[in-house]
Amino acid sequence: MCLAVPGRVLDIEERDGTRMATVDFGGVVKEVCLEYLPDLQVGEYAIVHVGFALQRLDEESAKQTLELFAELGMLQEEFGDAWEMAAAEAGRDVVGEAGK
Repeated sequence: MCLAVPGRVLDIEERDGTRMATVDFGGVVKEVCLEYLPDLQVGEYAIVHVGFALQRLDEESAKQTLELFAELGMLQEEFGDAWEMAAAEAGRDVVGEAGK
């Protein structure tokens, strides 16, 4: 699944002429392009889709959405390790098996 997920901007830098941010998605941190929201600031929230910040979002709405996504397991599905998730769905513990 490919969701648009709200995240909080932790820091901003220009990289190779492109404005980039480190964004926290409820504990998962990713790099995001800010070219569609060039005035977004550190501490603000934005909806991010496929690595691009698309729309500014207020903090309350962002937190409600992140809580809902977490309750539904959608953050793990969106950001989790695909191999671990597939194994879990199949009833296998790949982390435990790797340690044997």
